[in-house]
Amino acid sequence: MTADSASERRFERALASLRGLSVGDALGSQFFVPANYPLLKQRALPPGPWQWTDDTEMACSVLAVLAAHHRVDQDALARSFAEHHDFDRGYGPAVNRMLRLVREGGDWRELSSALFNGQGSWGNGSAMRIAPLGAWYADDPEQATHQAEISSYPTHQHREAVVGAMAVAAAASLAAVPDGPPSPEELLDGVIALVPRSAVGAGLRRARDMLDYQDAGTVAAVLGNGRRTSAHDTVPFALWSAARSLGDYEEAFWVTAQAGGDVDTTCAIVGGIVASGGGGAPPPAWLTQTEEPPAWLGLPSR
Repeated sequence: MTADSASERRFERALASLRGLSVGDALGSQFFVPANYPLLKQRALPPGPWQWTDDTEMACSVLAVLAAHHRVDQDALARSFAEHHDFDRGYGPAVNRMLRLVREGGDWRELSSALFNGQGSWGNGSAMRIAPLGAWYADDPEQATHQAEISSYPTHQHREAVVGAMAVAAAASLAAVPDGPPSPEELLDGVIALVPRSAVGAGLRRARDMLDYQDAGTVAAVLGNGRRTSAHDTVPFALWSAARSLGDYEEAFWVTAQAGGDVDTTCAIVGGIVASGGGGAPPPAWLTQTEEPPAWLGLPSR
């Protein structure tokens, strides 16, 4: 395989993950609308089109930087986040302000490290956008976790946020291996082995112990469902859900969404991981209802 063909394969895998992420994000966000609550219980689709949120917008920057640099370039990533920042996409207040300041010439290193009294953000923002990077590095899960760590710092520097991004990237990388998706136990064991000790890591070990639970609501009551928008309240449950439904995008989506919480983000993470594998693409009808990726990403229309 030539270097060019290898890069093309990486891009194709990452794009497939991005599409899965964007469908999960856009469709999940529809269930914040009260009129759509009954549809969720029935596993019925709301009317389209479905607009994606900041989860997808930031994931597009991740893919764009990988395509241009073949690795994470932090300055390029921060610049892309700032230049393409759409205030109306649902960003948190702290990141909204930070990206505006970066756009006005501020140093992302100083701004990101100063968030939350110098602790950095431990939110789920760097985890929600990173699955395409994991798919890009399907042949190298260790490199996926390393590049995900680097990718977190422009916006999220707290240890838990960083480890959350590492865990999601590792899961997407492991799910995208050419030999077919791993078992649920293999996926979570592989992720746990790749991330450092942390609250996210402890949550992943609990998730591993709960793989035989059938009710997502019960699992979410223990692991969290993103309601607090922290990485350790979001990532363990999302990886539990993804691990149990590799190869079945629809099932993965509905199980995740019906647990409530930060539904667009948990479904974006799960969708990005599941779609990283060849058998986990979202249904074509769901893709049709989902807003196209932004024009600046330069992709052909579906």
